[in-house]
Amino acid sequence: MSRLFSAYVIVDWSAAAKPTTGADSIWIGVLKRDVRFRLTFESYNPSTRGEAETRLAAVLDDLKKRGERALVGFDFPLGFPRGLSQALSLPGEVRWRAVWDQLAKMVKDKADNTNNRFGVGSEINRRLTGGPFPFWGCPPKDALTTLQPKRPREHGPDDLPEFRYADEAAQSSIKGGGAHSIWKLYYNGSVGGQAIVGIPAVRRLKDARGDTVRVWPFETGFKTLTEADLDGVATVVAEVYPSLIKAVPGAGEVKDLAQVRGLAEHFAKLDETGKLGAIFAAPKALSEDAVVAAETEEGWILGA
Repeated sequence: MSRLFSAYVIVDWSAAAKPTTGADSIWIGVLKRDVRFRLTFESYNPSTRGEAETRLAAVLDDLKKRGERALVGFDFPLGFPRGLSQALSLPGEVRWRAVWDQLAKMVKDKADNTNNRFGVGSEINRRLTGGPFPFWGCPPKDALTTLQPKRPREHGPDDLPEFRYADEAAQSSIKGGGAHSIWKLYYNGSVGGQAIVGIPAVRRLKDARGDTVRVWPFETGFKTLTEADLDGVATVVAEVYPSLIKAVPGAGEVKDLAQVRGLAEHFAKLDETGKLGAIFAAPKALSEDAVVAAETEEGWILGA
């Protein structure tokens, strides 16, 4: 039985506004084969997103040079709830890519981790509603007329959805609750800030490597993946959810490190037994609307 991948890279991202290491910072876990083809794990804890991007580029280029295909999982959404690109009147037919391109234009993320994620959320709010909605959450000092520390109201039927279909699936399929809304930019469990600063980084890593990097499910299809589907592909990028598995930290280990290692080992085991390809497919009960939304603009969480 042939494996789809020979390396599994899991990235626990951070939207921190200053350099930071240890708990609640960026962790990169790399599970790959040594010269004797045994799986070995190494981890990196860069203090800034710039350092993390440089490290990831080096890891991906090294694996590609060795002819080894990598699965790379990022722990933030790669797409927004359906309708965002249309609501912003973004150019281009490819909705997920239009949002990626827009964020790349707007985000300023400096070498010392200072970034304008709250400003980006505020500006998108201004264009969408003229008020502090749908993005919310910031320190009081960063509050603006179009971004407030607290959520101003519930989502109504005429608003963009609060959750993606994947988030709703995660809430029912992942132990201990599920994903927070991407519109939440601050406080515990918020992924909105991570997505705003993370998507442009993934875009740069992808664009520098052309078609050898494919983003699931946008560019691979929301289907079981086979070796034939990945011919010529060096890297598959996916959204992952670290709490998908229960990771037990070793002595002196922070939870984030245990989670990236545990998730990399989880995907490697599935691959070893020929079961990994199937988890790239849409869940059987998923509606046709949800499948189309996931493939064209929202994305999905691998394993949810």
